[in-house]
Amino acid sequence: MLTSILNQYGKEPTDWELFRGDSFQIRVAADKALKTAIHIKAGIKQITPLDVRIAIGIGLEDHPSNRITSSTGSAFVLSGACFDALKKQTLAIATADNHLDEVLNLILSLASLTMDNWSPATAEAIQNAIENPKMNQEALAKKMKKSQSSVSEALKRGGYDVVMRMEQFFRRQLIET
Repeated sequence: MLTSILNQYGKEPTDWELFRGDSFQIRVAADKALKTAIHIKAGIKQITPLDVRIAIGIGLEDHPSNRITSSTGSAFVLSGACFDALKKQTLAIATADNHLDEVLNLILSLASLTMDNWSPATAEAIQNAIENPKMNQEALAKKMKKSQSSVSEALKRGGYDVVMRMEQFFRRQLIET
């Protein structure tokens, strides 16, 4: 599941890599970071009782490598420090702007109250909605072999509309800073 999602964002090991058996690192454009994290979480949450902890570092890549885990720069330092600071929180961000971090991490903490409790059915609907943004609920239901009402209910339970509004807010904040 995880590798099929990661493959949608690039090639292993230059853009993403699994390591230590239970960890991964991925490089995406800053404006795609949160949506990618939500996408990964939706994929993992389909397998009970799994969840994922994700630290997003927004910064530079000073020295690219043919293996993402060997690349260096502020993005990697920020994400590493952010990951080390994760306690019970499952999603956080670190940028060079502490005020922006405070605002975004408060929002992410609130969003995690919903996302951390996605059922496998809800996570599946959200993953499909993210992967097929032009499909309406009827088309998603057909693709998923479910009723439109069950897909609608799953997206509603998962807070999909609000989570995507949060993701749009995140992108706007990055543009404005």
